[in-house]
Amino acid sequence: MRIFIAGLIGGIVLFLWGVVAHVALPIGEMGMKVAGNQDAAIAALQASGDKGAGVYMIPGMSPETWNDEAAMKAFTDKYKDAPSAFVVYDPTPNPTLSNMVPALVKQLISDLLVGLVAAWILAQAAGFGTRVLMGAALGLVSWLSVSLPYWNWYRFPMDFTIGAWLDSGLGILIASIPIAWWLGRTR
Repeated sequence: MRIFIAGLIGGIVLFLWGVVAHVALPIGEMGMKVAGNQDAAIAALQASGDKGAGVYMIPGMSPETWNDEAAMKAFTDKYKDAPSAFVVYDPTPNPTLSNMVPALVKQLISDLLVGLVAAWILAQAAGFGTRVLMGAALGLVSWLSVSLPYWNWYRFPMDFTIGAWLDSGLGILIASIPIAWWLGRTR
């Protein structure tokens, strides 16, 4: 029960940090830009997104042709000097534009799950300081395993990548403080 309560506390703190990072600070939007001529961009996505919702690499090459050396060379020659885009496309309307409550509930549940896992891991260590350092390590590992590969392979902007660490990595560190405190309490 001690770990469960610590996890709930940590999850709530992580959620509140997310609110601060996205509402009061510019962390949640670091590296994000607003496209000019959005109507043309949406029309182009609708015209080229005939495969439905998904993550699109532009330019992209079908995996079925990756082993075709001639096709790979032609693709590389054509696009070697071209810009690129990583697009998360959903042809359905974005419900969060009119009602953020369902997304906030999902985020809270996600943060509570992170808090519970973090509390379970931190409970394996002895001492407040060690637990907080382990929390910092958890945040760093999550960032290193997701955000840095996106920066490396998909060319996510560095400011977006740093913002991801400040949002989630730092958030887990901050949440580890009350988790470590609760776990170290004497009855």
